[in-house]
Amino acid sequence: MAKYEKTMTGKFEEVLKQLENDISNSGMTMNLVDKSDYSCEDIKIALRVYDKYFMRNGSRASLSLTIVGNGMDIFISAIGAGGGQGIIFNFSLGAEDNMVGIVRESINRIK
Repeated sequence: MAKYEKTMTGKFEEVLKQLENDISNSGMTMNLVDKSDYSCEDIKIALRVYDKYFMRNGSRASLSLTIVGNGMDIFISAIGAGGGQGIIFNFSLGAEDNMVGIVRESINRIK
């Protein structure tokens, strides 16, 4: 499992759009599994779940992305999981880190 969390200021919709575009364009095997959106007064929450097939180890890894906005304050949480191969030994060869790295790089470009 890999995890990346960040707080920042910005426009919720712009940050969400940037992340969605960068994640979707990160590879042919990247797939949006499902999404959920919620808002209540000034608070907005977007949840996205992606999966990606990695040919190098014949596995799939998932990325759960949560974005919470309260006015201009934004919290982002990205958790990568899966990507392991085998029942006893879970060698992911960095698949989870790869998924979370896409979010990290996208956020760095926003600043």
